[in-house]
Order: sequence, then C-alpha cells, then structure tokens
Amino acid sequence: MPKSKVRKKSVYTPPEGVLPSTAARARAVQPSPRWYAVLMVALMLVGLLWIVVYYVAGARIGLMSSLGAWNFGIGFGLMVAGLVMSMRWR
Repeated sequence: MPKSKVRKKSVYTPPEGVLPSTAARARAVQPSPRWYAVLMVALMLVGLLWIVVYYVAGARIGLMSSLGAWNFGIGFGLMVAGLVMSMRWR
C-alpha cells in the first residue's frame, strides 16, 4: 500500500488585538489587600466558633435556641464564605 502524504500544519499565531499585553496581565494580577486575608480567616473562625458555642451552650442562649438547626446553616455558611474568599486570594 502506498503511504499517504502527510500535510504540514502551519503554526497558529493569534491576531494582534486578541491577547492582552504583558503589562495588562501584570496589572490584572495584583496581590490582595491585607484586610482581605484577615476577613477571610475571621469568617472561617467565627463560623467554627458559632457551631462550637451552639453545641456547648446553645440551649442557654436565647437566640441560638430559637434558631434551632439553622445554627448549622449560619456556621457553615460563614465558613464557606471564608473558603470562597480563599479561592480569590492572591
């Protein structure tokens, strides 16, 4: 059987205006402000503390006893908010 011809593909180069310049990329990736990391860690710790306090003394605290199982939603919601912030942290 004869061999088929192999076609060479030309190397793709995108048009000039498609890719952002290196200066624009460097400007876009800036470190997060200091308060961002503090808020991120604080949200995770407050969420954890909320759940621990609910387990230990939830029946004695009026607000927590009236919320019932929603305390888990509040605690885990705060922790998830901190974790989502950690994905955007630079």
